[in-house]
Amino acid sequence: MPNLEAALERLSDPKHEVSAHYLIDQQGGVIQLVAEAQRAWHAGAGSWGAYRDINSASIGVELCNAGNHGFSVLQMEGLKALLGEVKQRWAISADKVIGHSDMAPDRKKDPGRLFDWQCLALDGLAIFRGQAHALTLPFPEAARKFGYLIPSLAYEDDTYQAIVLEAFRQRFRPEAYGPLDDQDIQILSDLAQSYPAVVEP
Repeated sequence: MPNLEAALERLSDPKHEVSAHYLIDQQGGVIQLVAEAQRAWHAGAGSWGAYRDINSASIGVELCNAGNHGFSVLQMEGLKALLGEVKQRWAISADKVIGHSDMAPDRKKDPGRLFDWQCLALDGLAIFRGQAHALTLPFPEAARKFGYLIPSLAYEDDTYQAIVLEAFRQRFRPEAYGPLDDQDIQILSDLAQSYPAVVEP
């Protein structure tokens, strides 16, 4: 949305069928729109690991940003303070903090390449990279194990791989473009083994 007023209007109007628990303005101010124990409608259709209904299993935080510029220091500080409180209240581990592009990579692009996941990870509020592992998993297998799921596509499908590669790079390699490379494979393999969202039987 172009500004805070437009975002608030959209998130508060029942006809749009979208809401979030929190909205953070560009100066870092936090506005609570829905009680944490209640369901908000921020995620839409999507999945992460074993979760198929993200709205029922998450607390949604929206950041006021039109998507064409970075996030201010004040906004990131507001987000970090809120995340620290929410994670403590609900015992949420850092690897369970995800973006819309993680849970619906075929539909959503936010928070995008300009969002600083490493900033959150340095404070233990999210993850940015996994630990190095001797075993390297194939990209599609690592993507599925880490949590990326597109119900309409098999994880061996080339379309699945292309969509997930873009979502993965938005978060973990925002500077990278072009075909899948060895660094993509190694980083996602390490993430999948460090923080598996799908546990094999």
